[in-house]
Amino acid sequence: MDSNPQSFIIKFWLEQTTFSQKNTLWHGQITHVPSGERRPLHDVDDLLNFIGPYLDAMGIQFTRQRRFWRWLEL
Repeated sequence: MDSNPQSFIIKFWLEQTTFSQKNTLWHGQITHVPSGERRPLHDVDDLLNFIGPYLDAMGIQFTRQRRFWRWLEL
């Protein structure tokens, strides 16, 4: 087992751009807890691009979105 676990805080929120709910946008932010590094999230790729290098360093390989979404379902 890895003695250096990685922790992330992921926040999502909705922003309604007009009075119509059809124009609602989502925004997000991810923070790597140990380093305090933060990045805005605009789509799922931003999330995967941020977490990917940390997983690679741990020896974890994944095929982008498919495995990520399966992991979230557990």
